Formats: sequence, C-alpha cells, structure tokens
Amino acid sequence: MSAAKPTTARAIVDDVLSRAMTREIWTGNCEKVLPVSVQDFDLGAVLPAMFFMFRFGHRRGQGKFLDSFGVGGSTDKEKKRLATIDRVAEYLAQTKWFSGFDGVTERAILGDLLLCYCLENRNRTLGRSEQIQRVAPAHYMASWIDLPDSVAHLRFVPETLVALLADQPGNVVELTKEGDRSWFAVGRDFEHNVLLRAFHQGVVQRGKIAGDKTSDRFHEEVEVGLDQLLMIRLAQSLVQAPEKLRGAGGERISNQRPIAAQPTRHFSEDIRHFVRAYSGVIPRHAFVELLESCMAVGLTTIVTSVIELLFEWADTGVVREKCNQRPPELFADTSQGVDRNLRGLAEQSLGDFFRRMERFPVVLMALRILDHAVRYDPQLRKLNLPTRPYATEWLALLGELMHGRRDEARLIFYDLERKSSQLADRLKDDFPDAAEVLRNEQVQPNVVWRLAEAVTLLQGRANTQQHLLKMIDSTLFLDRPNGLAARRRVIRQTGIGGGKKATDLRGLVFTDSVLDYLVHVHVLHGNKSGYRARSFRRFLQILRERYGLCIDVAPAGMTISNELLNVNRSILEQRLRDLGLLIGVNDAEAMKRLQPRFDKTEHEDDLD
Repeated sequence: MSAAKPTTARAIVDDVLSRAMTREIWTGNCEKVLPVSVQDFDLGAVLPAMFFMFRFGHRRGQGKFLDSFGVGGSTDKEKKRLATIDRVAEYLAQTKWFSGFDGVTERAILGDLLLCYCLENRNRTLGRSEQIQRVAPAHYMASWIDLPDSVAHLRFVPETLVALLADQPGNVVELTKEGDRSWFAVGRDFEHNVLLRAFHQGVVQRGKIAGDKTSDRFHEEVEVGLDQLLMIRLAQSLVQAPEKLRGAGGERISNQRPIAAQPTRHFSEDIRHFVRAYSGVIPRHAFVELLESCMAVGLTTIVTSVIELLFEWADTGVVREKCNQRPPELFADTSQGVDRNLRGLAEQSLGDFFRRMERFPVVLMALRILDHAVRYDPQLRKLNLPTRPYATEWLALLGELMHGRRDEARLIFYDLERKSSQLADRLKDDFPDAAEVLRNEQVQPNVVWRLAEAVTLLQGRANTQQHLLKMIDSTLFLDRPNGLAARRRVIRQTGIGGGKKATDLRGLVFTDSVLDYLVHVHVLHGNKSGYRARSFRRFLQILRERYGLCIDVAPAGMTISNELLNVNRSILEQRLRDLGLLIGVNDAEAMKRLQPRFDKTEHEDDLD
C-alpha cells in the first residue's frame, strides 16, 4: 500500500522545500532584525526576569513557586490552579515572619496586600482564588519568583533589553569582568548595575560564586517599604533563586540587537539616565510605573522603527545609516480621548500605520527564505558576515541579492523558481490561492516575494497579522494607566444589508505617567551637573524627532488643520501645568519651560 500524500499546508511545504528549510521559515520571527517573538507578552512582567539575568548572567529556568504553593497538584496545570493568593497567604501566615495572621480575616488582609503589591492573577482578575499569572517588580527579590513559569512566555523581550543595556560585543552576553566599565554590569554585585542598585534595598550578596542561587541575603535591620518587605518574605519562603534554563532554548543570553540601532541607543540612554537620576527620590510605586512607561515608549519606538526600516529595505535593498534612522511619525491625542476630533485623528494615524504593517509578515518571510539560501550557498557563506550584535551587513547582503545586484542571485533565484514550481503543482488542488500566487509572475516577477507571499498565506495571513498586532499592543502597554495607547470598540455597518460588525480602534495617548516620564528624562543633562533648561517648544520637537510622536505637527502623509493642532498643543500645555511639569510667567513661547517634580539623585560615579 502506498503512503498517503500529505494534505496539510505545512506537510506539503515540508515535502517540497525539505523539513529543515520549512522548520526555519515556518515561523513569524526573524531574530537577526528583531530579536523578540512576534507574539503578545506582558510588559509588566519583564523587569523581574531582567533582574535575574543581570544578577546571574543566564536565562531563568525552573524555580520553586509551584512546588511551594501548588502542593497537592500532580501536574503543572493542577499546581498552577492550586497556587492562588489564598494558598500563598495561608502558607506565609505559618512562617515566622507573619505571626498574628492565623485568622480568616487576617489572612484575607494579607492576601489582598499580596495582590496589591506583589502578585497578579491571570487576565488581571480580582479575587483570592484565581490562578496567579505574574510577579510585580516591587523589589529585586521578585527575580526569585518564577512567574510566568516559563521565561519564553515573555517572548525574548527581557533577553533583548539585557543585551542592549549591557552593550557588549560578541554573540552572547557574558559576565562582566573586573575592571570593565559598564552601567549595567552582568553577574557582578548590585552596585555595579544601576537597575539592580535601584531595586535591591536591604539585600546583599554573600559568597564569591556568581551563580550561587542562595547567596542573596536580607539585612533585617534595614527599613524597607511594605510592598518591598512582602516581596522579600515571599522570596525568602522559596529558599533560593530559580535555576538556569535547561533544555530547549539554552541558558545563554543572545546578544542580538534590533536592526534599528539609533532608536536602540536612545532607549538605552533614556533608561540609564532616568534610573540613575530618580530611583532614589521618586516613591517606589510611582517609580515602577514611570519605568514601565519608559519601556513602553522605548520598545514601541524600536519596533515601529524596525518595521519602517525593513519596508524601506524591501523597496531599495539598502539599510539606512544609523545616524539617519528615525521612527515613523504618529499623531498622539493629548486629551486622552476626551476631544472626539483629536481621538479620531490619533486612531486614524495609528490605523494607517497598522494597515501598512500588514505586509510586514511577508517581509520577514522573505528575509528567512533568503537567509536560508545564503547560509547554504558555497560562495556567500565564505563571506562570514557578522550578524551579532547588529546584522546590518547581513541585511545589506540580502538586499543586494533581492534586487539582483550580485552574481550569486541568479543561481539562488533559479533554485527557488524550481522549488516554487514544484510547490505550486502540489498546492493547486487543496490550496489554489497559494498556488496562484506562486505562478503569477506577471504581478510579481521576483520569486522570493512570490514564495514569501504564498508561504505566509499558507500559515494563515489573518493569524500572522493578529500575532503582529498583539505584539504591538504589548509594546504600547495598551489600555494601561501608564501605557502609550488606548483602545475603543465601535460598531460599524458592513454593507447594504444593514449588517454590523464590532471592531477595535487604537490611538496613541499621553497618560499622566508617560508625560511624567518624558518630562523628567528630558530635563536631565545626563550627568551630575544638574537640570537642563528645556523649553516647551524644544520638548515637542524632541518627541517628534526621537520617538515619532507628533503633537502640533501633522505626521507625513496626513492632513490636519492648524486649528486642531493648536488645540492638541494647548491641551498638552495645560496638562503639564496641572501636573506641575511646566512653568511660564506669560504667554511668550520662550518663557514656557519644563520643570521636574523631583530633584535628581547625585552620583559620584559618573561615566559620561
């Protein structure tokens, strides 16, 4: 009896292109240009994972949270269901640190405190009997809590941020050596890393072994806030930090950076200056919110810049120089949705970008196809171009091949044409749309684009676009009080028959937390000499040039009346005044200047 022919799209592609090639291209990611997974993630859970990686120099593996608080479950799924706020509070109430919490009321109070400061339920639901999803960055000791249970659920965002902040050469992030100058040292004591220094109050490292998971100790004499103390006690109940990641994925932290080098550098500068200047003066809860706003602004700028750069690369085959890299311009509603006209413009601006972004999965697929071809070409592989930390030269090579500017392109295209013809024949019965894309040379003469379009279609174009949209939502920290965008559900008619369809509209907004962060980071000199006298006009210019956030100027390709632009500017000015972030003795533009609400911390260890 003959073997049955494969009927699924993946199986057919496996059969024609080979299983090895399909395994590499059948994904939504392209690490060399954007080293995060194109899926949703929880931005609020990123900091504890970063603490762990900076402290120990490798990715986080299994810890003791489920074993300690999911007792009674025979599988991980059952343990997760059992590890609720009530169970954690009951366990802690029996320890030496929580005498007097034996009663039901007292344990309920303890559980509410844990839910308020330290832990978060799945889907951010309330209640003490829900499954716990993540740990909050209340203190460095949050790194001892292995939530989410797999670090891969954070889509390589912590690894990427650690790599760009550590700013090392090489393929992987290494332990910082004695004598190396770095703001974000890896595997050293807390004082050599400004982020750990900001969160490690009362904890000291004992012992000389960098990987010792029990060497962090809390000095009981040190006074810390209630939220920090709860996190410390929760971590102490687990005895030690999690182990290094084992098995698939590996323990090493990749040193791959996004192809958008300039926005990446700006983000690194912003977070370094902000943490050094304000970690000791802004109240802890507010500081964490502003730091998450910093990450939302920085990550959004990086991701949108990568998308813009790759669209330009697809058209020209050229990678823009670092000094000329700027994010795409997007209109931001400073009224937070109160003004309907401004809200509509912000939704239109972001909606236009999302519609352009729909082709991005195809661009990534084309990159993966070319990357596979280059790595197995006997001549091109001899070039041995570096791809880490930045894959700029590699991307430039692929651009030359894509546009036929190298002799090797002829053989690569010939091989792909042959495979595309075979694939079209195999797909014509079960997947005729994809087969038609592969054969339609009149519409798209370049075989790489035809193959990329067809394979993306087989993956499920709606599925790939949905993953991309969720990733952008995650970087924006969508609908969060310290996020960069808000979503609104509307009902629209779909046709003559009167049918209706619900759809989500998203627009950039300036929450109070985002404004607070942007003002405080941009009044800094970046060193210990004091604040910069920053005018309101210059502030608006920086928002546009550095982050692509347009307030009083229409984004490229968008028409907005001067009246509405002035309204948007006036609302922002008034909000800054109300928040105590802007002063001005009269209406003269030159007299309107930013004013921080907190005095920066002075440091003697300035490297600038």
